[in-house]
Amino acid sequence: MLLLAKLAAILIMVWFYLTAKKQKEPAVKWAIIGLVGYWISWWLSNKLFLSALTGMFSKSTVIVFLITQLPVLCGVAVVFFVRAKLIKDAEKNKISET
Repeated sequence: MLLLAKLAAILIMVWFYLTAKKQKEPAVKWAIIGLVGYWISWWLSNKLFLSALTGMFSKSTVIVFLITQLPVLCGVAVVFFVRAKLIKDAEKNKISET
């Protein structure tokens, strides 16, 4: 994994942990869910997009660098929706408990 991908994984774990604390949910569980969601989406986008696109732009190093960051962006986008779903489910559980 690239340095940016590792940094994004750490930031996602912190983001999910703090969100879970705010929602009064199990924080470690949420952090693991966020990390696994990021890893899976990063890996899939890396295998699907990166191998095909890198060969097309092999002469320009700047474009290759930008294309290699695409899996990170895909992973962050997927994790954004996973977090939204977790928050929605936590709020629904709070309403049903009262």
